[in-house]
Amino acid sequence: MFRSLLLLSSLAFSVVANASNCELSISANDAMQFSTQSLEVDKSCKSVKLTLTHSGNLPINVMGHNWVLTASADVKDIAIAGMQAGVENRYVPTGDPRVLAATEVVGGGGSTTIEFSTAQLSADKAYKFFCSFPGHFAVMQGDFKLI
Repeated sequence: MFRSLLLLSSLAFSVVANASNCELSISANDAMQFSTQSLEVDKSCKSVKLTLTHSGNLPINVMGHNWVLTASADVKDIAIAGMQAGVENRYVPTGDPRVLAATEVVGGGGSTTIEFSTAQLSADKAYKFFCSFPGHFAVMQGDFKLI
């Protein structure tokens, strides 16, 4: 009886542990820094829920931040296209299939949450996340891995 209870408990814990890896949180500050330079998601996740929090105080028009996911090779091109797309498009090129996920732009004290499918991601491919607010992508980026 004890052995069965122990087995059920460990199975329940492993489900909770996997579920939590499908939800990510990251913050950005007024010094143009993300709180981490690497995010990992378990390949068993069908979707990812990501929350971006702006821990700074500066307003959105001065120091706005977003979170954009793309293949590593596409960061620069997407960032440049995002600047051309402008604030009305969240500094993200609309309809560009290279953009795998993107949040809204938030100012100091704000936060935003998105959910995106992992179906287009592969554990064998390199991905980057970055902030596409003008001038930020060169210093605000990190690795995103499906493990």
